[in-house]
Amino acid sequence: MTDSKQASSPVEKSPLKARISNLLGNQSAVLVITLVVLAAFFQWGSGGIFLQTDLLGTVMDQWGSYILLAVAQLFVVITGGIDLSVGSTVSLSSVVAGWVVVKQMNVGAEITGAAALPYIGLITLICLAVGILVGLVNSFLINQLKIVPFIATLATMGASNGIAVMISVGQPLQGPNDWDLGTLWAIGDFTLPVSTMVFITLVITTVVGLFLHKSRFGLYTYALGSNPFATRGAGISVERQIIKVYMLSGGLAGLAGAYAYVRLGAGSNTSGMGMELYAIAAVVIGGASLMGGVGRIVGVALGTLVLFVVQSGLLTMTVVQVSPDLKQVIVAILIAAAVAVQTLRKSNRK
Repeated sequence: MTDSKQASSPVEKSPLKARISNLLGNQSAVLVITLVVLAAFFQWGSGGIFLQTDLLGTVMDQWGSYILLAVAQLFVVITGGIDLSVGSTVSLSSVVAGWVVVKQMNVGAEITGAAALPYIGLITLICLAVGILVGLVNSFLINQLKIVPFIATLATMGASNGIAVMISVGQPLQGPNDWDLGTLWAIGDFTLPVSTMVFITLVITTVVGLFLHKSRFGLYTYALGSNPFATRGAGISVERQIIKVYMLSGGLAGLAGAYAYVRLGAGSNTSGMGMELYAIAAVVIGGASLMGGVGRIVGVALGTLVLFVVQSGLLTMTVVQVSPDLKQVIVAILIAAAVAVQTLRKSNRK
């Protein structure tokens, strides 16, 4: 009897296997390991140039331009929705800001350096306002017209792109800029792969992350994505929460438009082209569920970094030549792989 009971009891995992299982169950830990492995691989495959400061600075610059959109997308995805308009909001906000400064204030690219900082501050505020307005339109379509988020944001994506083209007439609006904002920091003879713009973006991401994980607003956001009926039953206004989430998403996309302006020195209707795909990819790779209720800022930040480490690393490879045209294919594969991993994890838990 004793032997039969022992035979039927589940086999306990060894401490090592348990630790490995717990580690693999932590999305952030998996992404950190992935980044280390990728860095080592690309350092070897590029002949030792991948980890040079200038190239890492380029990776971080790309990360900075997309992380705000990924965070914006994360809030919406946690509620169970999706925002396809974030990329077009980047274009529209940068074009509107450029139009105001260049066409209405008659200030051009001749203003540079510290003299351009007040104008960049104004441009940032305009981009933020445009983004919030787009978010309000999205929430109106979803709340009042009862259009599903996918279709509602698809409509605003097309409208925003069209308005951006009309305002800019298809041409970049070059205005004042301080190019030093994108220069890598140097401490003595040592150069860091971080610029002022990347640092500001990192601060914004950290503040928004604390807002998501430590505030009542974040709690309501998770509740809405986990069970909207129970959320409404608890006395939380679902419509009001949707308005706040889409305004935040639009505002962050507007700030990404300001980032794009500083990088280019101009407002362009192509600044945000295709960026929504990368934002969704970063969110999924970071461990968020498209079904809602799941997602963390750290995971999304690491997921965005994985995207651009892979892309930049493949382009530096000397062992095998990779075409730049494969970028979209690589992003699609990463999305599929991340979703497949999430599905397998759910199956194993069951």
